[in-house]
Amino acid sequence: MIFDPRIITEHLGDIGQGFMVTLGTWSAGVVLGLMLGMLIAVAQLFGNTLVRTPLRVFIEVIRSTPFLVQLFLVYYGGPSFGLSLEPIPAGILGLGIYGSVYFAEIFRTGFESVARGQLEAADCLGISRLQCITRIQIPQMLVIILPALVNLVTILCKETAVLSIITIPELTMVLTGIGSETFAFVETLLVLCIGYLLLVEACSRLGMLLEVRVGRFMQKQPR
Repeated sequence: MIFDPRIITEHLGDIGQGFMVTLGTWSAGVVLGLMLGMLIAVAQLFGNTLVRTPLRVFIEVIRSTPFLVQLFLVYYGGPSFGLSLEPIPAGILGLGIYGSVYFAEIFRTGFESVARGQLEAADCLGISRLQCITRIQIPQMLVIILPALVNLVTILCKETAVLSIITIPELTMVLTGIGSETFAFVETLLVLCIGYLLLVEACSRLGMLLEVRVGRFMQKQPR
């Protein structure tokens, strides 16, 4: 079979919509995961045993089970617990929960990397715990954890391909559907690879830019 680019050009509208759905679900899932991850990390560091123990169990359960299984539980098992969601909200929630535990571990490592002497000095000066987190710990730990954050965000980008299993019309579902209809699997899979390559490359470039800017910002701070 000869490579036929017309298969792609005739379906550019559908492919573009699938690309935007992938970008939207990925972005929303990352934002949700970052917020949940930060809350989990802070609760682990500053909470008591009654708070830390269930969070630790939650982290281990999510890390020990495949994302596909978690997605099925959210979408198909949710109605059993009174949580009935449409495919896209279910996909965003599943992606956010899956990413949150990894974000939480990255944030926890970052918090612990800040010298305890600085925290004790802040406490002596009457600085509140919230101010200590936002003005002392987060700025310093960003330099350390930013590469890990970018790496995890790119992983979550590729995990969006799994969302097609619950009928979310993202890039993978659209292109595999076109391939099934036209039997042009080489063309569609090639475009699918290019689409994810563009997303991951854009994320990597943005991460490199942020690393440079954060590094310059920290160098300007008084020591």
